[in-house]
Order: sequence, then structure tokens, then C-alpha cells
Amino acid sequence: MESQRSLLFFGLLAVSYLLFSAWQDDKAPKPAPAAVTQSVPAGDATLPASNDLPQAAQSQANQAQLISFGNDVLSLSVDTRGGDIVSAKLDKFAKELGGEERFALLTREPGFDYVAMSGLIGTDGSDTKGRPVYSAKGPVALADGSQQLELDYSANGVSYKKFLTLAPGKYVVNTRFEVQNGTDKPLSVQLFGQLKRTNHEPEGHMVAHSYTGAVYSTDDESYEKYSFDKIKEHDLAKETGTGWVAMLQHYFVSAWAPKMDGTKLDVYSLQSGDQAIIGIKSQPVAVAAHGEASLSADLYVGPKDQDALAQAAPKLEKTVDYGFLWFISEFLFWLLKLLHGVVHNWGFAIILLTLLVRGAMFPLTKAQFTSMAKMRNLQPKIAALKERFGDDRQRMSQGMMELYKKEGVNPLGGCFPLLLQMPIFMALYYVLQESVELRQAPFMLWIHDLSTKDPFFVLPLLFVASMWFSQRLNPSTITDPMQQKVMQFMPIMMGVFFAFFPAGLVLYWTVSNLVSITQQLIIYKGLEKKGLK
Repeated sequence: MESQRSLLFFGLLAVSYLLFSAWQDDKAPKPAPAAVTQSVPAGDATLPASNDLPQAAQSQANQAQLISFGNDVLSLSVDTRGGDIVSAKLDKFAKELGGEERFALLTREPGFDYVAMSGLIGTDGSDTKGRPVYSAKGPVALADGSQQLELDYSANGVSYKKFLTLAPGKYVVNTRFEVQNGTDKPLSVQLFGQLKRTNHEPEGHMVAHSYTGAVYSTDDESYEKYSFDKIKEHDLAKETGTGWVAMLQHYFVSAWAPKMDGTKLDVYSLQSGDQAIIGIKSQPVAVAAHGEASLSADLYVGPKDQDALAQAAPKLEKTVDYGFLWFISEFLFWLLKLLHGVVHNWGFAIILLTLLVRGAMFPLTKAQFTSMAKMRNLQPKIAALKERFGDDRQRMSQGMMELYKKEGVNPLGGCFPLLLQMPIFMALYYVLQESVELRQAPFMLWIHDLSTKDPFFVLPLLFVASMWFSQRLNPSTITDPMQQKVMQFMPIMMGVFFAFFPAGLVLYWTVSNLVSITQQLIIYKGLEKKGLK
């Protein structure tokens, strides 16, 4: 197989796949807004789908307020109505490159809601008949440096306390409920934690080419996507011993993970107007007469940092979704982090990664170019076979196979390095697309963010030039005029595609081309010494 044809096929295949993925995200239908319902039945309890109060409790509405709460990496706003987290700003992440405003993961704004809700439902839960309005104590600093917000609510002889605790430098909000039963009868309560998100992007937000939607984990399914469309079509209902639920978007994630050993959990989803809900709840927990009970869950709200996610909950690191080539992507990311620890620049780390990859592939590359050189030298003999056998395809094929065997040429020898390059190319695309460490990561000069396109298209132009020069080193044996024209325009076509890819990916491919050209020159010089032109 001719190497140029292989490059055209595999290159266009990879680029088409990535562009199709991007098109799917950009063209996804956006549902029309609808009225938000008050609550949606789910199994044996009524789960709140809104944090509005029922009509009978509207007189308490003026008591609700927003409490600021946070640590050195998170700035939260907690609504005392329900104790929900309605805003979460990540203090280490700018909303825009170079801007002062911090990125808000959770937010409540006109036309768009994304909040983390939690509470107690069941027969005697504080949230069963409507969202309670808590009285707030704190936030206060604990002895270990953690910040804690205490929320209190009492009704019918039962005291409900909700503690939100944040450790320094952590993106995990521990949410603990303490129920003190002052009555003469046992109570039954269920902990729930759910994420409610309007199922379209805020106005003016550019949709990233990354999955946005719900995911969950159970004993049987370690990582499963449940899209907004699925939530609209069918309510999720899964029972598990351990697990979590999450909402994903580009680079960031929020997730509820209950911490209740020995208590079964139910994973569920709801659709409320234009808002999608993914949640997890415990099965009923008994509180003895004049007794007490403690129920706990962790809320992770932060970046897709694999180390932090793995510490927050088992398998939560799988939310860093590297696609079907995850095993290659994870290795490449591990290697990139290792190299970054040496050079402290993600761009130079990508360059070093390219050198390592191309160096490891050098034996195959040498075999590829040697095979290509031999194939070119065989063209006169192949032309003679065509003249000899004419339109007899069977005899022509047999003659070519005998010629290849006699000359020791493998016609597929030029394809193997390309076959290896394409998975690496696509896996690195996912690494650059999904790894939050590369978000707004600068390289040098005009490239201030390796995860977005080159603003001046310099790297795509360098890529086109390197690809054109590489073609000049490998004269094509294609005789069909149309295929010749396609090959001539191949560098430009690929350059147009690459103009909108992350700068880090184009950097990798451009450096890869330059290394390939250097290797070609070395290999061809060695072949010429052996008399093979």
C-alpha cells in the first residue's frame, strides 16, 4: 500500500471522527424552557425538584438567606432554605484567560440553574413536606483548620442539624446530618444528595467538545453516562451498596458520594421542566425514640483532577473521560506529567513526549521508509509487468507477489507506523481536551493556552510547511491524476482542519513531522550508501 494513500486515509479518518464529535456537541438540540414543578415522586419518598417552599410555608420565605462559606480553593454560597449550595466559585481557576473573575461551577442565575441539593426525606425527614429554612451558626474555624457551617431546624419535637465542613485546600464538602428524636416514637429518614442542572448551556456560553451531562457509578457499573436526553425519556432507578452520581462538563465535575456503610443506596434521575436531576439516596434509616442518628455524604465540586477525585470517592477519577483509547491516554498523561515535572512547561513537555514517541518508533519508521524506497525502485519492473499481462488482473497480482517476494519488499511495510500514529494522535487529542491541568496552560510567545486553537494560526502553517516538505522527500508513485491532485492539496486540507484543534495537539504533530523529516534524511542517506536510491 502506498504510504501517501495511507496517510490520506488515516489522517482524514481521524480528523473526520474528531470533527464529527465536535459537530454532535455543537448541534445538539436545546430544549425549550418549561415551568419548574415543585416536587417529583420517586419510589417511597418525595424528592424536592425545586427549592421553593410549598404554599403553606411561604410565610417563612423572608427568613431564608445566602451564607458565604469556603476555604482557600472554594467560595460557596449556601441557601438556608434547604441548606443547598447554590454557588461554587473555584478560586484557583479564572473564568477567562488572564481575567480576574473566578470560574463558577455551581450557579443560580436567570435562565440557568446548577445547584447541589441535599436533605432528609422519608416518613419523618425534614424535607418531606417542603424545604426547611435553617438557622445558621458560623461559619467557624475548627481546630484542624477546617471551616464548618452549622444549620439548625426543629419541628414536632425533632431536631435536625446539617453540618457543612471544608478542609483546607480540598474540593470536598462533607455534609453531615444529625437527627435527635425527642419524641416517644421511632422515626424513619433517608439521606438524599442530588445535582440539578438546566439541560442546556448558559446564554453566550461556547459549548466545549466534551461530554456535558450526568454520570453515575454503582456496584455493577463503575462509570456510566446518563445523558440529558435519557433523563427526559426515562427515570433512572438503580440499587447499589456503594456509588456516586455526578454532573460533568468540560474540565469540571460535581459529585455526590454518600458515606453510609451498610446502608443500601438508590441512584435516580428526574426531569423537572427544563432541569435535569441526577441523585442518590439512602434507604430508610431508623431513629429510635429519644435516640439520634448521623447520616453523611461528600460533595465534590471542582476540577477533574484525577488524584483529588480518586481520594474523594472510589472510581470517581473515571469522570476524566479519555474515550475508548483511555488506556493510551492515561499513559500519555502520566508521561506528560512526568516530563512537566522536569521542564515546568506543558508545551516543552509535549515536545519531549513527541521526541520519545518518535524515538521509540524509529525501528518501524526505518522499515517504513526503506519499504517505500524499495517500492519506488520497483516501479519500472511493475510497469513492465503491467505491459506484459495487460488486463489480466489475476496474473498481474501473482506476478507482483512474486516480484515482492524476490526483492524482499513488504507492500504493507509503509503502513504500520501510520497505524500506530493514529491511535496516539487521537489519544493525545483526548488528553489535551480533557485534562484540566492543560486548561489555560501557556507555552511561549503568542501561545497562552495550549488547550485552545493557535490565535494566529502559526502552528497550523508550520504544520502545512512540514507536511509539504515531507511529501517532497517521498515522491508519489500514484499515476491517477485525481489522486495526484488530492495528494497535492492534502497538506492544505489537513492544515485547515488543524487550525481549529488545540494548539498543543498541533504542536505535537508539527514537531512529529519535523522529527520524521530528520529521520527520513538520516535513513535515506544510509540507503544511498547501500546503493538504494
